[in-house]
Amino acid sequence: MSSEQLQNVEPEKIETNYDETVDSFDALGLKQELLRGIYAHGFESPSSIQQRAILPAIKGRDVLAQAQSGTGKTATFSISVLQNIDMSLKEPQALILAPTRELAGQIEKVISAIGANLKAACHLCIGGTRVQDDEAAIRSGVQIIVGTPGRVHDIIQRRILRTNKIKMFVLDEADEMLSRGFKAQIYDVFQLLPREIQVVLLSATMPQDVLEVTTKFMKDPVRILVKKDELTLEGIKQFYVNVDLEQYKIDTLIDLYETITITQCVVFCNTKKKVEEICAALRENNFTVSAMHGEMDQSQRDLIMSEFRSGSSRVLVTTDLLARGIDVQQVSLVINYDLPTNRENYIHRIGRGGRFGRKGVAINFVTNQDIGEMREIEKFYDTSIQEMPNDIASLI
Repeated sequence: MSSEQLQNVEPEKIETNYDETVDSFDALGLKQELLRGIYAHGFESPSSIQQRAILPAIKGRDVLAQAQSGTGKTATFSISVLQNIDMSLKEPQALILAPTRELAGQIEKVISAIGANLKAACHLCIGGTRVQDDEAAIRSGVQIIVGTPGRVHDIIQRRILRTNKIKMFVLDEADEMLSRGFKAQIYDVFQLLPREIQVVLLSATMPQDVLEVTTKFMKDPVRILVKKDELTLEGIKQFYVNVDLEQYKIDTLIDLYETITITQCVVFCNTKKKVEEICAALRENNFTVSAMHGEMDQSQRDLIMSEFRSGSSRVLVTTDLLARGIDVQQVSLVINYDLPTNRENYIHRIGRGGRFGRKGVAINFVTNQDIGEMREIEKFYDTSIQEMPNDIASLI
């Protein structure tokens, strides 16, 4: 097969080989303090992936789950990890890797919130922070490590993180992680973990790199496919505005801004340059807006996210850096200033506003050239994107 043909091979879908479902958190036999944490965090009943994947993970099986963001993956493995760790042992027992610092931070927050009554000790281990802080935290008796591959590999190499008691290894967004060139580091981390470790791997798609990891490092995994039609585009009204030409997008956004300041909104575009241009134009018109992209350092990103979460900043303009795994409760409007270059990211983006049954609105700006691509997105997700009505404010 030529390299061109290879590139056109669709990522595979895994075959589900496990059908048992548990339709309430009470029926999972969880620790009482953990159950209290789940309900306190606002979860009422398990989502599709949680109904299928938590039980085998708790039982110690290797689990391979294919599901997009917004389906409840983070809570799936967080609950499993919290149930399985031995609270009396003050050493790292679970390691969770994610592709971006933001996603790792989000996971750490969920684990800390759900595990608050258990007093589980969780530490975030990411680049852009001091290695000495990692060392101090681990020495203080951390049980769960959440991090990005580079930093985690580094602290294992330096023998700051001893892996001999780690019994559970979670790889989140595995397709994203392996496509970012972390493969060698992930393989190296695997080699440094105990042979009998339990592996839980979650991925939106199953490209060859992910399937390779599963065959090399997983033992007879439970395979769970959460189909696209179970994903959460429900509850999200999707609209488009035909702006004709690229240069008319900014005026359209400024017109819309009068409407969107009543809520919190994320505006997605495809390049860092465009993020900066949009922000400059909005600020020139005296609008308050935050910007975020991959070239900012960690402390800047953290500050922007906390301002946005607290509501002191109402509009966040960002690249796809934010499209996966960031859950801001108040976001009810997502604007795709550009359609995503990768169709899979459409659901990651608009899933920001309507997660777990909350209502949301997505507005797509399309030029004349983009209409075909938008129709392809509709087909891909078997969904409908309507022309935006004039009374959009009443829908948000």
